[in-house]
Amino acid sequence: MSEKEALTGLNCPRCGGIVTIPEGQAIVICPYCQQRSVVRGENGVRRYQVPNRIDRESAEKAFRQFLGNWAIAGSVKREAQLGEVFLMHLPFWATWGRVLGWVFGEEYQGSGKNRRLVPKEKKVMQDMSWNGVACDVGEFGVSQINLEGRSLEPFNSQALHSSGMVFEPTGSSAQALEQSRTVFENQVVSKSGIDRISQTAVRIVRPRQGLVYYPMWVMRYTYRKRSFQVVVDGHSGELLYGKAPGNVFYRSAVLVGGMAAGAFVSVDLGGSSLMLMNSDSDNAWVVPVALFIGGLAMMYFAFRTYRYGEHYEYKRKFAAPGGSIMAIPDSAREIGAIIKQLERFQ
Repeated sequence: MSEKEALTGLNCPRCGGIVTIPEGQAIVICPYCQQRSVVRGENGVRRYQVPNRIDRESAEKAFRQFLGNWAIAGSVKREAQLGEVFLMHLPFWATWGRVLGWVFGEEYQGSGKNRRLVPKEKKVMQDMSWNGVACDVGEFGVSQINLEGRSLEPFNSQALHSSGMVFEPTGSSAQALEQSRTVFENQVVSKSGIDRISQTAVRIVRPRQGLVYYPMWVMRYTYRKRSFQVVVDGHSGELLYGKAPGNVFYRSAVLVGGMAAGAFVSVDLGGSSLMLMNSDSDNAWVVPVALFIGGLAMMYFAFRTYRYGEHYEYKRKFAAPGGSIMAIPDSAREIGAIIKQLERFQ
């Protein structure tokens, strides 16, 4: 067994000899007849690893900065006792591909009495990527990572196990690919901007899939006999997840300020705009209703912050990648012909 984990037991399609397949390798050569073969199926999914560039000292610095957040109780930074600190490598399913989508529906145009729905067809063409955690690690609070600009190195099992804790995937690549397709379809619909959608057609041209092991520093600490956890990105040093006791003064200030501001927006501003509105206009009610709903939303946010702010929890969110979108004059029949041509390349 070399540095890479190897799979044995598969036979050469020409001579029948047993071929050893290094982990993540897509093309193998038979040691007996030199026949080149392409590995397909779940065991043929490429595996990568992102290098760890953050040492323990830098990770602890990010941990201390997190405890200085104004939404966290001020005494936590002084009284927190840092306990277990370790590096782990979490597996993430990743999918890359050029996504072509066609969205058919209706879009609102005009205003007032002239506001109407008109037929609209739009095409979304974009390079998209998706990733999701490949095992059940809810305690770490990380379900997605940022792979943009990250260097993907060949998977080296021995090196990873020697540097930290390694988790193995529990799901299947087929389920991950289907999940990525669903995410891509939702992004296409969102980017189209069509108000009423009647039909969508989405295709991923030459999708690539891989299993990426990502480094993360985990720091567990105690505060007044309660345990909490912080997770730091092992490549960039950014905070990925953190939990700490909430600041009671911050919660109270948000409650009082949010209720006062919400009441002012919904009652005072909303009521004033309602009295001043022009009854001859069809859209006169939009501003008062928007102010009323906005004020209620502010009060609801203030209540939730106070009610559930006993523990402050941070989860890093990643934005969807950008892309291009264009209107298309093609007919549905022409679109179907293009899709059939694209399917030949998948």
